[in-house]
This record gives sequence, C-alpha cells and structure tokens, in this order.
Amino acid sequence: MSETMPIISPEAEEIEQQPIPMATAWLMAAIVCVVVANAYYVQPLLADIANTFGLTASRAGAVAMLSQVGTATGMFVFVPLGDALERRTLIVTLLVAASVILTLFATAQTVPWLLLASFAVGTSTATVHIVLPFAAHLAAPSQRGKVVGIVLSGLLLGILLARTFSGLVGAAFGWRAVYLCGAVAMLLLATVVRLRLPVSRPHVSLSWLALMRSAFGLIRRYPALRESAFLGAMFFCAFSAFWTTLIFFLESPAYGYGSAVAGLFGLIGAVGAAGAPTVGHLADKHGPRITILAALLVTLLSFVVLGLMGTSMAGLIVGVILMDLGVQVGHVASQTRIYGIDPAARSRLNMVYMVSYFLGGALGSYLGALCWRWGGWWAVCGFGGFAAVLGLGGYSYFGWKERLRAARI
Repeated sequence: MSETMPIISPEAEEIEQQPIPMATAWLMAAIVCVVVANAYYVQPLLADIANTFGLTASRAGAVAMLSQVGTATGMFVFVPLGDALERRTLIVTLLVAASVILTLFATAQTVPWLLLASFAVGTSTATVHIVLPFAAHLAAPSQRGKVVGIVLSGLLLGILLARTFSGLVGAAFGWRAVYLCGAVAMLLLATVVRLRLPVSRPHVSLSWLALMRSAFGLIRRYPALRESAFLGAMFFCAFSAFWTTLIFFLESPAYGYGSAVAGLFGLIGAVGAAGAPTVGHLADKHGPRITILAALLVTLLSFVVLGLMGTSMAGLIVGVILMDLGVQVGHVASQTRIYGIDPAARSRLNMVYMVSYFLGGALGSYLGALCWRWGGWWAVCGFGGFAAVLGLGGYSYFGWKERLRAARI
C-alpha cells in the first residue's frame, strides 16, 4: 500500500539517521516489560479480588476493563507530550507517579476505591507508549523494524509474564503483595531511566491542545493510521477477552486450578512474544500489511483451536501459543507501519494507535466476562473469533479503499 510521506526538515532527517545501540534497545525493552506488567497483574488475581470484595465474575471483569480504559486515557493525556517535552524527564515523572498509584491499589478497602485505583494504574502505564516512539525515533530507518520488535518484545513479555508473577506471588502472599512489589519496582526503574537513557529534546513546540488538534489531523490525513488503529483494536479485543476469562475457565470443573496455574500460562504465551524481533525484521523485508493479514488468520485459527480443543490441556496450550503469536505479529507489524508515516509525530501517531488498541482491549475484557457469564467457554471463544473476523473485514475494506484511490490517480 502506498502511503504519503510528509516533507521533513534536514535536521529531522539527520536525527532520523542516528542508530540506536542494541544495548539501549534491550534496556528500553526491559523498561516497558516491567511498566506494562502493572496493568496485567490483575487478570490471574480476579477471582481472589472478587472473593475479597464479594464481586460477581462480571463485576470483577469491570476491574480489568477499567485498567484498560485508564491506559487509553493515559495515552490520550500524556503520550502526545512525548513530541513536545524532554522524554527522559517525562518518563521519570510518570514512573514515580505509578509507584504511588500501585500503593493505593494495594491498600484498597472499598469497591469504589478499588475501581478508581484500577483506572489510575492503567493511566500510569502510558509511560510505555512514550518509550516506544522514543526507541523508534533513535533508530535508523533500516533498523527500525528490528528495534521496534525488540522493544515490543519487552512489552509483550511484560503483558504475559505479569500473569505468571502475579499468579505465583498472589497464591503465596496474597494479591495485595503483588502491587506493593510493583510500587517498589517503579521507583527502581525511575532511577535506571535517569541514569541510563539519553536526553531526548523535542522537535516541535506545541501546547497540549495544539498537539491534540494535530493528532486528529493525522487521523484524517493517513488511511494507514486509521486502518492500523482499527485492526489493533480487534487484535487486543480478542486477546483481552481470552486472558480476562482464563482464570474462571481454569477454576471451573473442567480443570479445577487456581491463580498460580493461570499465571503459568503467561510463560506459554511468552513463546509467541519471544519472536517479536524476528517479526519486526520480516515486516522490514516483506512489508507490514501482508504480515498483518497472516496475523489475523493465525488469531482466528487460535480461537477455533481453543473452542474445539480447549477442554484438554494440550489443546489449550496450542491455542494460547497460536493466539499470542497472532496478536504479537499483528501488533509489531502495525507499529512498524505507523512509525514510518511521519518522523516528527511518532508520539501522536502512537497515541492514536494505542488509544484505539486499549479501548479494544477494554471492550474485550468486559464483553469476554459477560460472554463467560452467559455462555461459558464456547461463548468466549466465539467472541474472540468474531473479533478476528471483524479484523479481516476491516482489512479487506481498507484495501478496497486504497485500490479505489490508486485507480483515481
């Protein structure tokens, strides 16, 4: 697909050519791994939290949903500032705030307190989506897919391994201990960022309102951004529906397991996430859009496998690997694609994409819990497959629109 590229200044081109050392890329991957985990500790702990506060499965699903909504809100408010403020200082400030918020979640005594803290935990993970365009900004064009893949591998591993950590720690010490550990980790990360990441001066001088107006202009200008945002929402909708309800499935008579086993499934999903750097290289070589199509098909296949074979442990494991592989391939390819649109606007491009992505995740968390309540495992797998089918429909629609634009030219 052809995509109109803006004219950028010679200074921007010079910055664009500066390569990022691989050690720095892996450090940024570790940072996003630890930060993004904050939003996903909750999923294996939902049954324990529900027992603490006397919540139904659907109301427990709302706790996970509010965290995703908070993430989208945090990206809407904070991520555009990455184009206009010094990034390292902004990241350190958000990490310190995250430590305070995680402490509030760990000490929640009432349901309203819990829900507000869950929302706030989500907002604090916006830090991840300042680090990601920061890495893409530092990378040379020829290595951008690889660098984005490395940093995204940290994000995806954090999403998956958060469940392993919280499931095991929660089973041993209770769910509150998980969030206290997270609060300490944020303070340690703030120190690492201050000492190890380079200063990153902004290349635009705009107020927050001007940044937001320009972001809506980017949506109107770039069809590739609109398509990537929609497809990202569908990927994460399916992903979140599965992971939000897995603990309830594993606790059902089909298995009879608890939070520790649910957390260990994060290790299984990490098999797919570990391939993110390779996926970034493939997107560089073959183009991101064809990679996204393959990812949609794999994601759809995974829910067929989960629906038909999920009551056996082997089938559940195969389905999880396929689903996480499909989602992470689609996510890496989509972000590689949008970071090539406008070098001076990467934080705003990422904001548009990730707000859509996490709103899709919030919808998936909530509707997945409702599907579990109404129809059990088959309903959850059907919903995940339906989200993948919607993604394929959107992929075909945007491709058709692009062909029409090319024919007019």
